[in-house]
Amino acid sequence: MRLGLNSAARALTAVLVLGIGAGSATVARAADTIVMPVQSSAGAKQDLFKMSMRKLWAEHVIWMRGYIVATIAGSSDAKEIEARLLRNPVEIGAAFAPYYGQDAGTKLAAILTEHIRIAGEVVKAAKKPASAKFLDADKRWHENAEQLAVFLSGINPYWSKDMLLKMFNDQLLMTTAEMTARHHKEWVLDVAAFDEIYVQALAMGDELANGVISQFPEKI
Repeated sequence: MRLGLNSAARALTAVLVLGIGAGSATVARAADTIVMPVQSSAGAKQDLFKMSMRKLWAEHVIWMRGYIVATIAGSSDAKEIEARLLRNPVEIGAAFAPYYGQDAGTKLAAILTEHIRIAGEVVKAAKKPASAKFLDADKRWHENAEQLAVFLSGINPYWSKDMLLKMFNDQLLMTTAEMTARHHKEWVLDVAAFDEIYVQALAMGDELANGVISQFPEKI
């Protein structure tokens, strides 16, 4: 039996939230936000591209949350979750390569992989956000976000550096709030932070998808 677009999107979201732990109910409630309307053949192709971008950025924050939860808890599955998280930059780079070339896709994957590597330092130091270790890692994390904004704005005229930098820095601030709340067992704040992160990730996917569609309307 073949699933319709809406059914497939809901099924995808259900799969993504399995095993993530705290915050999974939040993602399940957001299932409908990842669904795109069915339109004409051209419109449907663009909708599918947008949904694929939403999927990639939703996976980014979902597996980042899984890594945060496992790392802070000292869970034995932290390495496996980290390995899954590190697949995400490669998949995002591969999604951009058909439009910007393999070198650009590889560069994007490298910047995002560094983002995750630094995040590992940040999450361990976030229990003491005034410490020198945290401040150093956080500074490099924001520098990485600027590198990402410069790179993407340089390959697509529909993305401004300032817009991208704000978008990425907002994600870092929300993720830091999530880490800090979880370190201090402030569960309400922890869940609320992930609520915001998830919604922002979907908006990020839309923003990036719209930029690619605007630049390459004949390809999508």
